Amino acid sequence: MTSAKKQHTPATARRAKLEEARRKERARERRSRIITITAGVAVVAGLVVGGGYLMNTADEQDKAETAAKSSPVQGEKSWDKLSREHVDKKVDYPMNPPVGGDHSQVWMNCDADVYTEAIPKENAVHSLEHGAVWVTYNGKAKPADVKKLGERVSATPYSLMSPVEDQAAPLMLNAWGKQLTVKSATDARVAQFFTKYVQGPQTPEPGAACSGGIAK
Repeated sequence: MTSAKKQHTPATARRAKLEEARRKERARERRSRIITITAGVAVVAGLVVGGGYLMNTADEQDKAETAAKSSPVQGEKSWDKLSREHVDKKVDYPMNPPVGGDHSQVWMNCDADVYTEAIPKENAVHSLEHGAVWVTYNGKAKPADVKKLGERVSATPYSLMSPVEDQAAPLMLNAWGKQLTVKSATDARVAQFFTKYVQGPQTPEPGAACSGGIAK
C-alpha cells in the first residue's frame, strides 16, 4: 500500500501543478479582458464627451451666428427705397459714405480688398449692391484700429476698406442701406455687422461678383 501511494503522488502533484497553472492563466486572461474593456470604455467615454463638447461648441456658435443675423445692430442707421440706376457721372448722395443709390456700372473690387487711398464712391456703392461691407475711416482714426479692421477685411470676401476723409466719424461700416459708426475696431458690433451684412438679406444682387471690377 505504501508503494501504491508513492506511485500516485507524482501524478497528483503534476495535476495540481497543471491546475494551478491553468488557474493563473485564467486569472491573467480575466485581468487582460478587464483592462481591455476598461480602456475601451474610457476611449468611448472620451469620444462621447469630446464629441459632445465639440457638438455643443458648434451649436453655440450656430446659435450666436443666428442671433447676430436676426438681431438689429444697435446704433445702425437704415435707408429704404434706394435707387439703383447705372450712371456715368458723379452722384450727390444724401449720406456720407453713401450706402445706396444710383452708381457706376462698374463695381469696385471687393474681394477682401484694402485700399489705402480714396476710391470713387459711385463704384463702391455698386460693390454694396453686390452684398459687400465697406469699412471706411478718416485721418482721426487710430492706426491700431485701422490695422485691425484692415486685417478683418483682408480675411473676408465681399468686403473692402478705404479712407473717406470727409466722413463725420473716424470709423464707419457700410452696407447697402445700412451704416454704423463705431469708436473702436474691438467693438462687438463690428463682428455682428459683418456677420449680418456680408452677402446679407439687404443685398439687392446676392451672389454677384466682387472681382473683375476696378482695382485702384
